[in-house]
Amino acid sequence: MPMIDFPSGLDYIFLMLARVYSCAVIGLEGVIVEVEVDTTQGLPGTDIEGLPDKAVQESRSRVQSAVKNGRLRYPRERIVVNLAPVSVRKEGPTYDLPVAIGVLAMQGLIPPNSLDDALIIGEMSLKGTIRHARGILPMAGTARQNGFKRIFVSTVDTPEAALIPDIEVYPVSALQSLYLHLIKQEFIKVHPYVEAESEAGQTPTDFREIKGQEHVKRAMEVAAAGGHNVIMIGPPGAGKTLLARAMPGILPKMSVEEALDVTRIYSVADALPPEMMVRIRPFRAPHHTISHAVLVGGGNWPHPGEISLAHRGVLFLDELPEFGTRVLEVMRQPIGDKVVTISRAQGSLTFPANFMLIAVRNP
Repeated sequence: MPMIDFPSGLDYIFLMLARVYSCAVIGLEGVIVEVEVDTTQGLPGTDIEGLPDKAVQESRSRVQSAVKNGRLRYPRERIVVNLAPVSVRKEGPTYDLPVAIGVLAMQGLIPPNSLDDALIIGEMSLKGTIRHARGILPMAGTARQNGFKRIFVSTVDTPEAALIPDIEVYPVSALQSLYLHLIKQEFIKVHPYVEAESEAGQTPTDFREIKGQEHVKRAMEVAAAGGHNVIMIGPPGAGKTLLARAMPGILPKMSVEEALDVTRIYSVADALPPEMMVRIRPFRAPHHTISHAVLVGGGNWPHPGEISLAHRGVLFLDELPEFGTRVLEVMRQPIGDKVVTISRAQGSLTFPANFMLIAVRNP
């Protein structure tokens, strides 16, 4: 590992308040988070304030080890990290990298005001390498809406962030490489903008390959044209599931706006395909043992459920009578309103749920 030349004149550590910008995801929308790092009186250690969850609290050890293993300086002082706004709950390990950069900036190791127009996101290993984070697409969109010019993300997340135009996306492989970039010793190349395309590939099941059942196929074509829900009743082996799985292939192709809308949901759910963009209409087939919270979305802080993951696509319920009564009842409002609103003590979140329902049962 190469030795790092620290800026001249640092015979002692000059500690000052540092501010770095990151982002949180609430529902499907991003919220800018100010990561403030300063020192206070007390024994050496790190305190994190601002409604952090367990993963954020654990970043204290990861940041200290990553800074040390990157051959950078970690102050032997009492450090306090404030994640503002305090009213927004912070969850996940995506604040590792901005906290580490804030610790370096607090010591004067990074030029002041060099990060005023930049958003930093990333989980770190103990060695300092940057790992994947979920929700990059809505974070990058929020950065552009709030006037940020640059965003630093992990190398694997760069193609996802590059779907947002008018913002420079920098792939960061390690804490040390980002530090060298900020002090202008080694530069990270900007990832080119990836123009979103809605051109879809072949669906796993091709409607043209289904033989027979002409009257049912005609009904499915009418349902696809009008966006109608369908229930099929027939004996096992008649082809009901095969017809349902072929439905996304005859639905209209998604526009670029629709594809980005669906991709944003899958980004928050950390379920993006390898190509980083959802180009074919979703097909979700939950098992009949699913709970109502997983179906419509839920949790202590709600996340998208199966009906939101099926947005602009197909939700398939096999063996309909096996599903619980409550599970079916909670779908009544989303089917009519095309959205689902989940309320918790902290507030309410609304997720899109514009899907085609296809149900199957035996006679």
